[in-house]
Amino acid sequence: MTLLIICAAATWFMAGLGWIVQVVHYPLFESVGSERFVEYHRRHSERITPIVLPAMSIELITAGLLLFSRPPGTALALVVAGFLLAASTWLATALLAVPRHAELGSGFDALAHRRLVRSSWVRTIAWSAHGVVVAVLLAQAA
Repeated sequence: MTLLIICAAATWFMAGLGWIVQVVHYPLFESVGSERFVEYHRRHSERITPIVLPAMSIELITAGLLLFSRPPGTALALVVAGFLLAASTWLATALLAVPRHAELGSGFDALAHRRLVRSSWVRTIAWSAHGVVVAVLLAQAA
């Protein structure tokens, strides 16, 4: 049960952070101004990574461990779905977000920015869906 609680905490942390980044932070990138954007983006990346990386890692690791240590009364299909959702956020980060951030790292580009905002919905939805999955698992385990 402790493993599930840790997974739920990490998942909901990332879901909340994902929504803030998606709805507030990323859209504001275009307001920074081209002369200051490179420095702003560099500082954003330096500051967000130590927050996101540990939480995403904990979410993925605990979701994976739940495959082998499922709390009694919880559905295997939900545990598998949770792991796949957690893994999908890593794939979306690697394949969608990181390349867009690399483009933006050399200066603001409206197309790269639009692609980042659009593609980041994949992660936001996956974290939210995983949050629902872990909530149901917690209810089943109670």
